[in-house]
Amino acid sequence: MRTGVAGRGAPRGGQRAAAPTPSRAQRPSRNLGTLVRRGLHQNHEDHDRASGEAFAPGTLDDYLRRLEAAAPSPSSPSSSSGPNLVHLVGTGPGDPELLTLKAVRLLQTADVVLYDRLISSEVLEYAASDALMIYVGKERGLHTRSQDEIHELLYRFCASGKTVVRLKGGDPYVFGRGGEELDYLQRRGVEVACVPGITAASGISSALGIPLTHRGIADNVQFITGHLRGEFTEEKLRELANKVAFENTTIVIYMGLSSLPQMSRELMDHGMDPETAAVAVERGTMANQRTVFAPLGSLTEMVEDAALESPTLIVVGNVVTLCPLWRERRGEEVADKDVQKEMKEKRAGGERGTGPKKGEALLQ
Repeated sequence: MRTGVAGRGAPRGGQRAAAPTPSRAQRPSRNLGTLVRRGLHQNHEDHDRASGEAFAPGTLDDYLRRLEAAAPSPSSPSSSSGPNLVHLVGTGPGDPELLTLKAVRLLQTADVVLYDRLISSEVLEYAASDALMIYVGKERGLHTRSQDEIHELLYRFCASGKTVVRLKGGDPYVFGRGGEELDYLQRRGVEVACVPGITAASGISSALGIPLTHRGIADNVQFITGHLRGEFTEEKLRELANKVAFENTTIVIYMGLSSLPQMSRELMDHGMDPETAAVAVERGTMANQRTVFAPLGSLTEMVEDAALESPTLIVVGNVVTLCPLWRERRGEEVADKDVQKEMKEKRAGGERGTGPKKGEALLQ
């Protein structure tokens, strides 16, 4: 019951309209080029898109110091002319066609764009041709810059009069550390505007045909992070298991790939039915999306067999049985009561079913 599914993020045809060229005080010179961060991430480099030459002279920090030296002093009449605003912009779950119009407009007018690992090259293409692109991505065991360094870059570019866009996958305020950046900047007198993005839970599940809530099956949904740092106590795990079993709850686990073996085992140890329907989705909504559908008790093994990689979103709950792909892989029409009756008769005779019993009972 494992399948690879083509995503819905096929490259768009045609050309996007050219953005108007904004006025850019103290625009980075076109010969700044690339501050290469080789060995940190093969697909991402800091760069001024207008050139491929090395920063001359010095580093990004040297360039920032020159910007700050050239910026008007706080007492200068022109000191209020530059922006004192940072835009936190969500890009959605991956498919560039799920960007908001506001996100595109801000990208086209930004002087500086700080972007994360999961931002696709198609999304980055919306940035102005001479924008300074700074990669600040993080992945397991490899952080190009610490969160404190990201805070400092946002503040220093903004204080130097630049139009700054902080680009984040999904929604900035859903497991995106946007709240930390908001707090840091506001405490320093910087205004922060957030452009919401479609969070992975709703974007990926909708694209697959999985309603996170459904009358009679799931009355509520809970988002949790798979980064286990002591917050999943015995009480919390038991509560999550009970919610799925008895309170018609859908659980969506962000960044849960590495912790899936432990989390699924502990949820079952605390009362969750091993036959609960689940799906793991790698690179959801993208053209290279892959999915693994399985009961929770088999999910870890099947994910390992499929060699799924990060980013992977996990959905656990009876709503997964509503997905057309789940039904297709099980070879059944869920609405066909005769088939439902036959499956229950097989179980009564000792044959192992291929899907979650609770889901089937609720769907009758």
